Amino acid sequence: MILHHPMRRSLLLRLVAVSALVAVFAIAATAWLAARTTSGALEQEQGQVFADDGTIYQGLLAYAAGHPNWQDVGATIRSYAEKTGRRVTLTTPQGRLIAGSDPDPGRLPDHPSVVIDPLSVDPGLGVLSTPDRIDPDAVGPYALPPSERDALLRDAQGVLRCVRQETGLGTIEISPNGHPRVSVPDPTSLARCRASSLEEPTETERTALHRLGDLVNACLGRNDRASAAVQLPLGWSFDGPTTSATDPTVVNCVTSARREQLTPYVAPAAWLYITENGSDPPPSGFTLSTENQLRLAVVAAVILVLTVIVTGLASLRLIRPLRALTGAAQRIGAGETGARVRVKGKDEIARLARAFNDMAVARERLESARKAMVGDVAHELRTPLATIRGWLEAVQDGLSTMDGELVASLLEEAVHLQHIVDDLQDLALADAGALRVHPEPIDANALLAQLAAAHAARAETAGLRLSVPPVPDPAITADPVRLRQALDNLVSNAVRHTAAGGSVTVTGSRDRADVVFEVTDTGIGIDPGDLPHVFDRFWRADPSRSRSSGGSGLGLAIVRNLAEAHGGTVRADSAPGRGTTFTLRFPAY
Repeated sequence: MILHHPMRRSLLLRLVAVSALVAVFAIAATAWLAARTTSGALEQEQGQVFADDGTIYQGLLAYAAGHPNWQDVGATIRSYAEKTGRRVTLTTPQGRLIAGSDPDPGRLPDHPSVVIDPLSVDPGLGVLSTPDRIDPDAVGPYALPPSERDALLRDAQGVLRCVRQETGLGTIEISPNGHPRVSVPDPTSLARCRASSLEEPTETERTALHRLGDLVNACLGRNDRASAAVQLPLGWSFDGPTTSATDPTVVNCVTSARREQLTPYVAPAAWLYITENGSDPPPSGFTLSTENQLRLAVVAAVILVLTVIVTGLASLRLIRPLRALTGAAQRIGAGETGARVRVKGKDEIARLARAFNDMAVARERLESARKAMVGDVAHELRTPLATIRGWLEAVQDGLSTMDGELVASLLEEAVHLQHIVDDLQDLALADAGALRVHPEPIDANALLAQLAAAHAARAETAGLRLSVPPVPDPAITADPVRLRQALDNLVSNAVRHTAAGGSVTVTGSRDRADVVFEVTDTGIGIDPGDLPHVFDRFWRADPSRSRSSGGSGLGLAIVRNLAEAHGGTVRADSAPGRGTTFTLRFPAY
């Protein structure tokens, strides 16, 4: 009894479980992707907000570094507010309004967004500053007037032309106070082009440096430190051996002196408030309300149920033909070779069913061929065995004597048996894919001479003329043993089916990249309807013919296998009463 239901339930449950699992992962992935996409959009928007805030801060810091007060900053604030869509408000540290993009800024946050002070830049905001946190744009008394700036620029252009003639490189860099300098990869070229004049401070810079030096020395004197001399770019030399530029007191004095010197030239510190144009602040992140979470859960449940239903229906439709295939396979396994399945449609299951039916047909044919072959082998072996047994029993019973003639007869029958066994062994090797050839360079004429010598006596006894003309190009590559075996079988077949007075001719030639051997006889020929079967095992045109007259029916089948082992083919061309030509063709290697 064949049971199908356990397999059906198992496969159905597996398909449904896998589909449900896929649906759960798909829903989870979709929800995760939606959340990530929304969060990413919010992060991108927040990043843009931070970039806009940085632009506003840097713009107002540059304004403060270049102006002594905030008197005309209103236009700048309104311009940044229009570009960024933000509300910008600037107040004093005491909370008094300086300027704003909104005439009525309303209640401001408890803490400012940032403090704008060019003499104390916040290093965490990504704005370039000197080690003492002073904005480089705060140049104050160091700013060059147009006359000095133009004169230095002309000198810098002359130096640049000189260094470019030497090195082909160089650029002019202008410091925030307007002092130009020439920058080149090789500083030695500057000395040759007399660029030292660009390094000397101008009158304006010397005046400012003297004032800075006085402020620094006053501070150092109050702290019992040696006096210092200042130079551009800001560097220091000290009179006392115990004082250096890294001394904390020196650093504090220099910083306080620079701030004291620049304070009249920059705007005072102010508090900057950057807020949204609406009354409510924007959400800080992506959140799902309880209602949205419930809605998402309901949608996920519906999708899951529909997935299970659709998968179950598809699984049932898939399982029915699989059950039919399983039943047919079990019936074939039980010995019912005619089992088939019904084919519907053109999908993968239908193609599987067709392939199964084709396999069943091929198996049935192989089984029939196997049974026929077993019968043929038994028939071929029975006759010589019966002959040998009969003569031996006659000798044992005293009805005959073991003379030379009887021994020769028994030997002939034993040789027949040996030929059958050898042929069957070759066919078994071919069926197992173990029939190997070992090609090597050989002389075709020498091989054909051996062939002619081996069959000359038999041909002469049969009253035939055996012709083996020389091969024009005898150097070939083949397995000499297997090639000789194939030609032996073809010549033996030709001699057997050619009447006395006829001829058998063996020729060899080259046809482009192939080696061709032809065995032609003038025998009885083969009927056109029998030509497709001449290479089948145990096939004879006349089934009543015995091995002594018609052979075992294995020789031509072996020839075909040997030809295929060489990568070639064998073909028979014949007509009744006009003889037969067997053509053996294989690559020349």
